[in-house]
Amino acid sequence: MVVLSTAQIALGALSGGMVGFSLGLVGGGGSILAVPLMVYLVGVPSPHIAIGTSALAVAVNSATGLIQHAREHTVKWRCGFMYAAAGIVGALGGSTLGKAIDGQKLLFLFALLMVIVGILMLRGRHDRGVPGAACNRENAAKVLSYGLGTGVFSGFFGIGGGFLIVPGLIRSTHMPMINAVGTSLVAVTAFGLTTAANYAWSGLIEWNLAATFIVGGVAGGLFGTMAAKRLSGGGQLNTVFAVLIFVVAAYMLWKSWAAL
Repeated sequence: MVVLSTAQIALGALSGGMVGFSLGLVGGGGSILAVPLMVYLVGVPSPHIAIGTSALAVAVNSATGLIQHAREHTVKWRCGFMYAAAGIVGALGGSTLGKAIDGQKLLFLFALLMVIVGILMLRGRHDRGVPGAACNRENAAKVLSYGLGTGVFSGFFGIGGGFLIVPGLIRSTHMPMINAVGTSLVAVTAFGLTTAANYAWSGLIEWNLAATFIVGGVAGGLFGTMAAKRLSGGGQLNTVFAVLIFVVAAYMLWKSWAAL
């Protein structure tokens, strides 16, 4: 078990606020921020404990954000449940594999994946989507396949997966960004809980840190959801998310490369 100081607990709450804001704003970025914040800011010595703890905290914070988006009627529930059901299967397999790989190598691979996704988000920032898009028999196979693939990556890297789920929902259904953000939180919550349960089974969660992280995340999520509604008219959400990914990825590549 990791013993944390009072300063580390305070930094955990601050980090949770940043993660909650990101989840409410763009439906992702939770673990993109949570894992490096726990490792490099809070000072959790084990990347695997940081991954397990962040998975639990992000799952709970995602559920809070989901409630806020549901109130704004931006959640397409059928798509969310379909995506989550397929993704849970992938997350179980991915998280089992991830625990067997060296923690620093995992962080390095994680950062490389972030760069690729950031580029994809920028390329699609002007796509407004189809407001009436829904999940039906015609696109069910596509939605489920994207969900399964996203789940594998989510479990492997110990992330909620929102930064993969949002573009996955857009590509498989052509829904607008604001709907993809709200709907993604259904799957982010499910993926995070699945991964957290797997890591908890191996004793890789720091429960006190998770609690303070969640408290900070609830407050941040409220502000993030309000900001998302204001920025939903154009491609601003995509751009903000992509820039966030590039900045954090660059820092993680630098830190993890030095530790390899």
